[in-house]
Amino acid sequence: MDRELICLLVMLAVFLLANLLAKLPVSISMVLGAVAGALAGGQGIPLRHLFEGTFTYLDTILIISAAMLFMTVIQESGALEALNAVIVTRFYKKPALMLILLMFMIMFPGMITGSSTAAVLSAGALVAPVLLLIGIPKEKTGAIIAMGAIMGMAAPPINIPALLIAGGVDMPYIGFEGPLFFITIPCAVIAVLILGLKHCKGLDIEKLKAELDLEIGKKYGFRLYIPIFVLIILLVVSKLVPSLPQLGTALIFLISAAVGCFTGRRFNVWEKSLSAMETTIPVLGKLMGVGMFIQVLTLVGARGWIVVSALSLGTVMLYIFSCTIMPAFGAISSYGAASVMGVPFLLVLLQTGGSNDIVLCCMLSFLCCLGDLMPPTALAGNYAAQIVGLKYSPVLKKCVIPFLICLAAGLLCLIFSGSLSFLTA
Repeated sequence: MDRELICLLVMLAVFLLANLLAKLPVSISMVLGAVAGALAGGQGIPLRHLFEGTFTYLDTILIISAAMLFMTVIQESGALEALNAVIVTRFYKKPALMLILLMFMIMFPGMITGSSTAAVLSAGALVAPVLLLIGIPKEKTGAIIAMGAIMGMAAPPINIPALLIAGGVDMPYIGFEGPLFFITIPCAVIAVLILGLKHCKGLDIEKLKAELDLEIGKKYGFRLYIPIFVLIILLVVSKLVPSLPQLGTALIFLISAAVGCFTGRRFNVWEKSLSAMETTIPVLGKLMGVGMFIQVLTLVGARGWIVVSALSLGTVMLYIFSCTIMPAFGAISSYGAASVMGVPFLLVLLQTGGSNDIVLCCMLSFLCCLGDLMPPTALAGNYAAQIVGLKYSPVLKKCVIPFLICLAAGLLCLIFSGSLSFLTA
């Protein structure tokens, strides 16, 4: 047996034992796996490499932290509640459109933080009572929130698995918006309509109004949405006018959050900021753990072994593995799946000819994100189930059909990535 394979198996075994049996956090489990791999590879405890690995995704950590602060501001200011009320009261006669807009609301935090957890705990927690109110059963409400959070995690502008895969092959994160929107928006729309549309017939608007917060929108009006428009404008300008000084995504989120502190309901900024960071720390810890894990994988040669081994797979097997192993590995960590599996799979798929590297990277990242539905960790699914007051299993059952549709869509886009090159323009 190859030494590199032994190191890889040791790392995975220690990680799984620590996470599943010892019930340690994913981040700590990854650190232990990295240390075990280094010891198995004869590298001792490589403090320098562990330290470097911690800061591999520093830019991503800053973006997520700033984005979570922004989400907290618009949530506490009342913007999300007002938006909920507007969507329901204006579109209740068009239930399909209403559900799609509510789905986009669930997706929004994931789109700007790259975290399905952030989407579930912020917008998901606000939309869930509305979905229950209009008659959607608890298990389907949980499934809608879970699927929406995952589609938001995979959608641009911030898709962390895509960033990890792109960083692994030195690919600039440019041109990803088109392919990611192409796969996530249709999948999100199909999922919410399959799960919720048949329950939204003959809605009683007066009953709905009694449960919605209509006053916050009347009191502050358009002012509530100014931070969102500031965010969109600054992000668009930074893309379209590169000659201007680039503020950076993290600073743009902080500027928009600062604006939001003065546009709606007053709240204790310091206290809510601390609460937001407490929510975000597990995600940031995972990124640091993934960085250490990947650094040691490279140090002991296991990462290169995976690439070489993947090259020996046939094209058909490679596609099968992409749609099975990557989401399954995502049950441990979607970020880990992107770094460990995504990079070698991308390199090998590029050898098949007629492929587009950006589209391939987007679709592989999409498949990684689906891992947030997979037990035992199932971050998006477990949090969504908690919000509706259920265990995860009934929610998971309702996610099966949307999950399979997403899996099929991702596979088709992988196979025909060359034909989707126009999306990267």
